[in-house]
Amino acid sequence: MGVQIRLGRRVLARAARITALLLAVAVLATGCSLPSAGGGQPATGSGGSSGSGDGASSGGEKVTIRLATWAHAEEAKELQAILDRINAESDRWQIVHEPIPSDYATKIQTMLAGNTAPDLFWLAQEDVIPFAASGVLLKLDEHLQNDSRPAANLSDYFEPILGAFTYEGGVYGLPWIAQPVVLYYNKKLFDEAGVPYPDETWTWETFKEAAAKLTRDTNGDGKPDVYGFTMNGWPPFAMFVWQAGGDLIGEDGRTAPIDSPEALEAARFYQELVYNPKYAVPEDVIAEQGFADMFKAGKVAMFMGGASDDLDRVPNLDVGVAPVPSGPKGRVTFAWTAATVVNAKSPHVQEAIDALIELTEGIHHWKIVAPRKSLATREQLLASEPRKEKAADVILQSLEFMRPLRIVPQYKAFDQALWEQYLDPLFRKQGTPEELAPKVRPELEKILQQES
Repeated sequence: MGVQIRLGRRVLARAARITALLLAVAVLATGCSLPSAGGGQPATGSGGSSGSGDGASSGGEKVTIRLATWAHAEEAKELQAILDRINAESDRWQIVHEPIPSDYATKIQTMLAGNTAPDLFWLAQEDVIPFAASGVLLKLDEHLQNDSRPAANLSDYFEPILGAFTYEGGVYGLPWIAQPVVLYYNKKLFDEAGVPYPDETWTWETFKEAAAKLTRDTNGDGKPDVYGFTMNGWPPFAMFVWQAGGDLIGEDGRTAPIDSPEALEAARFYQELVYNPKYAVPEDVIAEQGFADMFKAGKVAMFMGGASDDLDRVPNLDVGVAPVPSGPKGRVTFAWTAATVVNAKSPHVQEAIDALIELTEGIHHWKIVAPRKSLATREQLLASEPRKEKAADVILQSLEFMRPLRIVPQYKAFDQALWEQYLDPLFRKQGTPEELAPKVRPELEKILQQES
C-alpha cells in the first residue's frame, strides 16, 4: 500500500488531519493510539498472550507470540511468508499473526483495556507516544543494547524516524518503514501543456506556475477538465509549514506556533491552492471523481504520494517521479512511519523481544523504504520492490530530507482541534491565516499543556 492510503485511513479520512489521512494510496496501514513498564521484567497477572512462562514448555513446545497488524489479505499473505521462515528458524517461539484489517485502533485499545492484547502489534507514528504515555508499551532500550543483530542497532535507524517512537528518552517501538512523500507527474499532460518536467530546482513558485498552466479546459465548455494538482488536507499541511521554516508543535511539545511568520506564509500558500480551480481540483469534483483516482484517470497532472505508492505503474499512464518542491527555507518532505511495539503485559517478554528483532529484520527486506541507513541503497530498495527502478534515485534522495510528525501524548485532541478550528475554515476560505491563527493558538496550547 502507499503512504497516502495508510495514512489514508486516518489522514485522508479526515481529509486534512495529517494524522489520519494519507488517502488512497496504500502502503501504510495506519492504525492506533495510547510507558512503559520500564525495567522490562515480565508483568505479573493477566497479560495478552497465550502460553505460559518465559520460555518453552517442559514438553519442548514453542511459546506462542501473538502479533496483531492491520494487514489486508494480500499483505497478510506476504507477511505470513516472512513469519513462516523466521518461525522455522526459532526453537523457542512461534509468531501467530492476528490480522485486524478494519477498525484497528479501536480494537487494539479494547484488547489492551481488557488485558487480551497480543504480545506484539503494529502502531502508526501518531499512536506510539500516546500509547507509551499511557503505560501499555514496553520500553525497548535495555532489551536491545547488548543485541548484535542488525535490526536491534538503534544507531542505524534514521534519527527522525526513530525519534517518532521515542518518549522521555526511551524507545517504544522498532520502526519498520519510512515513507517519504514524492511528486508523481503525468508526462503526457506536461507535454501537452508545454511545461518542463519537475526537478530539483522547483520551488513553491515554480510549482504554482506549472499547476496553473497544467489546468486546462480541453472540451471548450468553460470549465477545466484537467487540473494541475489536487489537495484536500493531503498532502499534509505540516509539510509546507516545515518547508517555510515553521512548525505546528514546538520542540517543547507545549507550544503551537501556528501564527509565526513562517507558519503563516505556509498557510497563505496552501490556502491559495487548495480547492482553487485555477490550480487544483475543486472540493465538489473530488467528491464526485475521487482523489488519487483522478490522477490515475489522467485528469490530474501532479500528485504527491508515498514512495511505495503504485501511482508510477498505472496502466497506460507514463508517470515520472520527482522530489517535492523546495519551500522558502528549504526542501522537507513528510515521512509516514510505523513500528512494531511490545505489550508491557506480555508474559513472554524475552521471547517477544527476540521475535520482534527477527520480525523487524524480515519486514525491512519486504517493505519500502527500510528505515535504516545501512539499507538505504538502490540495490536493497529494488530487491524489495523491483517495480520502483525508475523512482529509486528520487526515493533515496528524499530520505535525506524526510521528517515525520512531532507527536505528543495529547496529539489526537490537538489534531482534532487544529483541523476543526483552523485547517477546515482555512481551506474553505472562512478567514485569512492572519485572522484565524492567533485565535486558535491559545486553544491548541491549552490542549498541549494538559497532563497526559
